Amino acid sequence: MKKIAQIIFIGIGAVGLVVLGFGAGFSVGKEQGTVIPIEGAINLTQDKPAAADFSLFWRAWGVIQNQFADRNELNQQNMMYGAISGMVESLGDEYTVFMTPDESKKFLEDVSGTFEGVGMEVGMRDGQLKVIAPLEKSPAQKAGIMAGDTIVNIDDTSTENISLDQAIFLIRGPKGTNVRLLIMRQGFNQPKEFVIKRDVIEVPSLKWELKDKVAYIHLYQFSDRVVQDFRKAASQILSSGADRIVLDLRNNPGGYLQAAQDIAGWFLKDGQTVVIEDFKAEGKQEPYAVEGDGAFLHYPMVVLMNQGSASASEILAGAIRDNRGIMLIGEQSFGKGSVQELVKLQDSSTIKVTVARWLTPKGNQIDGKGLKPDIEVKITEEDSVQGKDPQLEKALEVVKDL
Repeated sequence: MKKIAQIIFIGIGAVGLVVLGFGAGFSVGKEQGTVIPIEGAINLTQDKPAAADFSLFWRAWGVIQNQFADRNELNQQNMMYGAISGMVESLGDEYTVFMTPDESKKFLEDVSGTFEGVGMEVGMRDGQLKVIAPLEKSPAQKAGIMAGDTIVNIDDTSTENISLDQAIFLIRGPKGTNVRLLIMRQGFNQPKEFVIKRDVIEVPSLKWELKDKVAYIHLYQFSDRVVQDFRKAASQILSSGADRIVLDLRNNPGGYLQAAQDIAGWFLKDGQTVVIEDFKAEGKQEPYAVEGDGAFLHYPMVVLMNQGSASASEILAGAIRDNRGIMLIGEQSFGKGSVQELVKLQDSSTIKVTVARWLTPKGNQIDGKGLKPDIEVKITEEDSVQGKDPQLEKALEVVKDL
């Protein structure tokens, strides 16, 4: 993982102000060129970019500072946070976000390990808040939340125009409290409400079982302990008499790249490419190679995935298919193939910024596209109700013929 970087917030110098009237409800203000002193801001010129002219920003600040009806109650720090948030949102990248000190503290606590909430990964697609995957044995999974669900409301808050981090903040909460999610799903005539009781979320990393000489391995997430758990499972599989593998990455929202890279080492040759990090703006690409002995290299296998397969799980699936020609079975994956770096500002606020994108070993972009299955099999709501799993059935059928 990349280290958290430190940068200094860019401040800009004060310049003139002009306000023009454009019809009813507007009044003509100061003449062009009139300078209104800026208050409530410091370091106006520190680290100012040479090519940037922020006169418009400071003019707008001056208008609010001098003409807003409730200007005596202005909070300049919140104004600055709002300005930064607007700048970041204008990039149109849902994974690049600004977080205040309080939001940053909560974010860092959440990614550090166990947390309280409903246990699901969410993401944005075409302006809609989507469930990437409910986590195994989580309150969300037990309540019937499914990968691909669209979240219309969180309690009484509409998700229209909501940011991803705002949505996560609203969904998470203390153990024992409830959250109401209004869900729209393919096959629903209208949205349905799901009430989920929050709990402490502790997700298992994997499970495996023998299915008539087929080792069925289900990876739930690429956590900090999955490499150790996989090593133990691999030792058992190698001595079990299994001669084929079904690797199930469905509803696996990802996790640590290093974990995916380590696990790829069991299935690929040492030195083969797992994924390529594409720094488009810099015109460079950085490949990540396999390190391992390829103990499962000669096992016939297939990979299961669905729209809940994202990030590190897409990287592993793409690496196995590109390097070995292994078939992917199920549904198209989510398409989370971007790299974020957390940059800490001097007041402990942060910017989580997209710095690169992931490509499969053959150079195919994951972000926004996902991986298309070689054999498409869908699971209907009726299948779920009846406990059927046509995707796994197909995977077992195919792998036995390899």
